[in-house]
Amino acid sequence: MKKYCLSLLLFFAAHNAIAQKEFEGAWSGILKIQAMELGLVFNITASNGKLEATMDSPNQGAKGIPVNAVSTNKDSIYLEIPEIQMVYKGALLDRDNIKGSFTQRGQSFDLDLSKTLSLKNARPQEPQPPFPYPEEKISFPNKEAGIQLGGTLTLPQGKGPFPAIVLVSGSGPQDRDETILGHKPFLVLADYFTRNGYVVLRYDDRGVAQSGGEFQGATSADFANDAWAAVQFLQGRKEINKKRIGIMGHSEGGMVAGKLAAGHKELAYIVMLAGPGLRGDQILLQQQELIARAGGIPDSTVRKSVASNKNIYDIINAGDKDPKITEQKLRRYLSNEYKEGRLPHEAGAGKDSVINTYLQAVSDPWMTYFIQYDPQPDLAKIKIPVLALIGAKDHQVLPEYNIPALKSAFVKGKNKKATVLELEGLNHLFQEAETGMPQEYSSIEQTFSPAAMNTILDWLNKQTK
Repeated sequence: MKKYCLSLLLFFAAHNAIAQKEFEGAWSGILKIQAMELGLVFNITASNGKLEATMDSPNQGAKGIPVNAVSTNKDSIYLEIPEIQMVYKGALLDRDNIKGSFTQRGQSFDLDLSKTLSLKNARPQEPQPPFPYPEEKISFPNKEAGIQLGGTLTLPQGKGPFPAIVLVSGSGPQDRDETILGHKPFLVLADYFTRNGYVVLRYDDRGVAQSGGEFQGATSADFANDAWAAVQFLQGRKEINKKRIGIMGHSEGGMVAGKLAAGHKELAYIVMLAGPGLRGDQILLQQQELIARAGGIPDSTVRKSVASNKNIYDIINAGDKDPKITEQKLRRYLSNEYKEGRLPHEAGAGKDSVINTYLQAVSDPWMTYFIQYDPQPDLAKIKIPVLALIGAKDHQVLPEYNIPALKSAFVKGKNKKATVLELEGLNHLFQEAETGMPQEYSSIEQTFSPAAMNTILDWLNKQTK
């Protein structure tokens, strides 16, 4: 079982938990069978690197029915309870909605699910309208990509022009609030900084909610183009001081901020929230090892898995000009791993199916770009003010490796305007945490540390005087 759990860590690391994070939480829906309506709730959690679930049927007084099989593939999920001959298959429409079908004893019915915030998981920091500032629903073009992106612009009260911030989300399809497990970090940040005199633009990722385009197949370079389109939109607004526009990016968004700051002198400042300082393959291997060990997986198993994944990443980093040759090398390596029994998989899955699943995970354009991208050269080119923050309990962008890497890049670039800080007690989402493990994210009521927000505000105010 632990070998099977570890195999899923590849997918967790591969896209910042895209195959897990997106599905974690309580999902409820109404099953309509002729004239009868039956409420169902699937409670999906992550444990030791894999997804687990239970099902509740409130109308029948049933709670905590174990779901025996939980699997994901990109935006799809499969749940099975053999004891009652039930299968649920669904696909994410967005962060909060799944469209799917419920099958029991050969009969299928539509069952769409919506993410539900449990009453016990209060979010006290989430601002509620009416807000003491204007808020606009806007859209702006990315002319290069030929798409429109939808977002929200919040403006301070009073007379401008004001300094401005573009919020750029982390990996995975994110809405404008960067909604995750009932938390809305970007809503909280936008409210805080707008109340303190900053125009804030937050927007849906391409292919999400009100934004056009396709998320699948896009890379960090594409997301950087989207973020720059947001900056250009702000440059055309009369309420904004064009010389005081900056980017605040979280996780992958921090990487995007650094990438843009290296090539666009028009930016006034950037804030990197858990932005990496190391190449993507190193981030993934460090993340996988830490989370696996914290989950109680034996050291020998962890070492073998990390070594196997490193070999896969090395093949990708070799970067043959012909992607077909790279695929052939990966297929040969994975075939040998399968033959030697070192490629964990579900019982009954055939060799070709297992290998294709792994290939699909590591050959995704986003994944390939992330593995190969080294932020160091771009970070060393930045000449504008930078604030880089990482939580001391961040288990996804590990501070012990990334803090020194960030400092080294800024020293190399002779950027005396760069500040790198490790914030005590905070996790990857900048919540005050016990362990920092991703499993805690949803149970912590705090969305974003007030102390961290104050640190950012103090720094920003010095840059915008």
